[in-house]
Amino acid sequence: MRTRSAVLALGALLAASFPATARAAGPLNVVTTTEDLAAIAREVGGEKIKAESLSRGYQDPHFVEAKPSFVLKLNKADLLIAVGRELEIGWLPPLITQSRNARIQPGGDRYLDASLTARILEIPTGQITRAMGDVHPAGNPHYWLDPENGKRIAKAIEGKLAAITPGDAAYFAQHEEDFEKRVSDGEKRWLAIMAPYKGTKVVTYHRSWPNFAERFGLDVIGYVEPKPGIPPSPSHTLEVIQAMKRQNVKIILVEPYFDTKTPNSIARETGAKVLVMPPSVGGEKEITDYIKLFDYDIKLLVDAIKETGAK
Repeated sequence: MRTRSAVLALGALLAASFPATARAAGPLNVVTTTEDLAAIAREVGGEKIKAESLSRGYQDPHFVEAKPSFVLKLNKADLLIAVGRELEIGWLPPLITQSRNARIQPGGDRYLDASLTARILEIPTGQITRAMGDVHPAGNPHYWLDPENGKRIAKAIEGKLAAITPGDAAYFAQHEEDFEKRVSDGEKRWLAIMAPYKGTKVVTYHRSWPNFAERFGLDVIGYVEPKPGIPPSPSHTLEVIQAMKRQNVKIILVEPYFDTKTPNSIARETGAKVLVMPPSVGGEKEITDYIKLFDYDIKLLVDAIKETGAK
């Protein structure tokens, strides 16, 4: 099996064969780290861009396998959009370095950290150590799960695209405005659907859902992971079971890429339902855009609340 360094070396060799040159006419080549960012970029860029994500919506975005093809994609990128907040720190930096595309390096004019204008939760205070698990020093990176942040991401993308091709600025502005209106209309609908269930207590596997929970009124009382990125232990699992019994929690939210063995065992002890809920566009085949992500997740959640009588 080839090692990760060998894979990157191959990608670097290929990138060296295709040095970054002046951009040819045609759609802007936008590369994103997640499907969510690609979906929003397509809304803003329309026919003026071609957007492609390095990760798939059913993958854990913290851990993405580096491939030589990624280096080539980045070498040819007119714009790179990243989630930031160290979400991709385990896999993206060496790919960017090996791409030999100076403009998409962090700090370059063709690199966009989509988190910079978003509302970020769970920013830790005090000293951070490895004993705390995979804590993100700059705050929770799953901010796209608040539609208000989705609108902020779109606005930031509009600005970057307009700076690259100023002649298309009005086109990008119109598309961003249309997208923002559709998200706002959707948000009114989602909030109305969730209103009767405000305060519903849930347990989640990972800390993927603080922005979603705050926006839609969920009360996250605990996590299957004892600490971010740390596998569940028997002692912590028992604590979760006891807390769920005390507070009558009936829903456990699990991302599609986590093992459901422990959540299922907790559910058996508590009478709860394990709800596999995708946090990203592409997490299920019918979730083809950003608005459909919320349509899908809100329906899934409300159906589970009704089924279990969760409060």
